[in-house]
Amino acid sequence: MARQKAIALSDLVQDQATRVVLDGVPMAVVLDGEGNVHAIGDICTHGEISLSEGFVDGDTLECWAHGSAFSLCTGKPLNLPAYEPVPVYVVEIEDGDIFIDPTVTKEIEL
Repeated sequence: MARQKAIALSDLVQDQATRVVLDGVPMAVVLDGEGNVHAIGDICTHGEISLSEGFVDGDTLECWAHGSAFSLCTGKPLNLPAYEPVPVYVVEIEDGDIFIDPTVTKEIEL
């Protein structure tokens, strides 16, 4: 599978997650306060809740339901109750559009 257009950069709101689904793979796409774009799995590993409905704080995304925060860079949970990471996807920006390959995740050391 090749990368796909996920969303226009101009459609993102800084420090707010946006849900994008590519080939059935739900992702939370975030433009952080530093201007970096992140894409992580949208489903909390604790309660199967949409992370894109959560709260962005710096480089973390917090699940609104139970408070688990995940690193936008590594997908690692930073507190309980979640203890399993979410996938992190490679983001490419070209001509103002964000492209993501939903089959390719970043290799993160746990």
